[in-house]
Amino acid sequence: MNTLSPHTTGLALGGLLGFIHLLWAALVFTGFAQTVLDFVFRMHMLTTGITVDAFSFTRALVLIVMTFVVGYVVGWLFAKAWNMAQG
Repeated sequence: MNTLSPHTTGLALGGLLGFIHLLWAALVFTGFAQTVLDFVFRMHMLTTGITVDAFSFTRALVLIVMTFVVGYVVGWLFAKAWNMAQG
């Protein structure tokens, strides 16, 4: 039976989510985030008044850390549930 390491799975998912949000923070920092956001909404045939705020290093750091932590916890819980289901 295949088992998952909860710690490794948590690091993998947390790292992925943290990296995605690091890329988003880089888009906000460089000023391209609004263009990307508008493009994605148009692809989904959506119109919204959402605008990207000015870059804040503190808020970007909190975003990246929090998404890493949430990803780690979800990955850890998934691995535990997977291992229990495997017997």
